[in-house]
Amino acid sequence: MEIRALRYFLAVAREENMTKAAELLHVTQPTLSKTVRALEDELGKNLFTRHSFSISLTEEGMLLRDRAEDLVTMADKIEKEFLSLGDITGGELFLGLAESYQIRYLAREIKKLKSICPGLNYHITSGDTEQVTEKLDKGLLDFAVLCDTPDVRKYGYIPFPEADIWGVVMQCGSPLAKKESVTAEDLVGVPLFSSEQGWKNDIAKWCGERINSLHLEGTFRLAYNGSVFVKEGLGCQLTFAGLVNTSPGSGLVFRPLSPKLETRLFLIWNRYQTFTPIAERFLSQIGKSFAEYDV
Repeated sequence: MEIRALRYFLAVAREENMTKAAELLHVTQPTLSKTVRALEDELGKNLFTRHSFSISLTEEGMLLRDRAEDLVTMADKIEKEFLSLGDITGGELFLGLAESYQIRYLAREIKKLKSICPGLNYHITSGDTEQVTEKLDKGLLDFAVLCDTPDVRKYGYIPFPEADIWGVVMQCGSPLAKKESVTAEDLVGVPLFSSEQGWKNDIAKWCGERINSLHLEGTFRLAYNGSVFVKEGLGCQLTFAGLVNTSPGSGLVFRPLSPKLETRLFLIWNRYQTFTPIAERFLSQIGKSFAEYDV
């Protein structure tokens, strides 16, 4: 199975049209069709259902799409890494990040490294713990940032200088906005939005048995999307301070939880991975810079 064939397959899967995919790939439609047919013959499965003016993935095609995306991404990463091995002024850095205001520390370090190594190219993906650790385990990332205690058997880690503070984002006119902080008792009967990870872990520990009295209206992986629902009056959002715009005029306010709930952020890497020169330099710089803070 060739990487080229997988690239062609993914293009057809995205466009759902052979002609458009061929134009995008700068190949003829017969060449593209022949490659896709050969891939189907090799796997012994139909990957597409052909319609009059479009095509769609079969269940087998959906499975291959998920696998092919990882394989093509890995192939691209390997190629970029080897091309940059002799470049002492740059290289490729791949990071998967959780949502947090503390990401500013990471951005500062990348800026410092970029000034020293102008050829640095960095690639950022976002996600929760499950998403970024899966990519890290597959070798698709050099580093990940988690809002969760890392498994020290698998990962090396450096804690971020600060902790994130949990609170409630609500409309300015909400009765809870009059309070300086919000307790679990205050949230009974209030439709709540949260990340699924935060609800099951940090919020559950904070509430204890009281979690059964709270109503989770919906879950969001992106804090901004949750805040849109809050603005529309559908509920209140449990999230970290600094992720949602609650400045004057935004229509929203943030109130911390009581008792105080904090979550530590960690930069992690696979203990058994081999670093590229730029990744090793980045880790060394982060370690020195973060050590200067009172962590």
